[in-house]
Amino acid sequence: MAEIKDPENTIIMETTKGKVVIQLFPDVAPGHVSRIKELARENFYDGIVFHRVIDDFMAQTGDPTGTGMGGSDKPDLKAEFSNMSHERGTCSMARSQNPNSANSQFFICFAKSPWLDRQYSVWGQVIEGMDNVDKIKRGEPVSNPDSIVSMRVAADVA
Repeated sequence: MAEIKDPENTIIMETTKGKVVIQLFPDVAPGHVSRIKELARENFYDGIVFHRVIDDFMAQTGDPTGTGMGGSDKPDLKAEFSNMSHERGTCSMARSQNPNSANSQFFICFAKSPWLDRQYSVWGQVIEGMDNVDKIKRGEPVSNPDSIVSMRVAADVA
């Protein structure tokens, strides 16, 4: 297991395919990191499916409706675009055409995706379990999709 150096800024996500550990970037996207941690602490993500999974691109989740159209009951976030590039394992917020529309949905990149750079708010990086992300069932929409079993801030896990 990867050594967790900063438990308050690390997410442990159990999926139907196995564990994924994500290092958060509070210095890059403080508002988005705060939202991810807030929702994780409310168990919001538990049971939510990976509703849009595109081979060689990304796996998207975080919509309680499973349609890609939903979010949390919290207000949308102001964009926090940065110079962080979208690489394999990058975690970034999904949004509509409006740059300030990110809420609870996010995606994990399977591969380098430079066309997303400075267009989406990067908030973390998978540091363990990318092999499990690779196993997530593909589709748009996904038939019988994989899901997040639980998603917690590492500092809260005994």
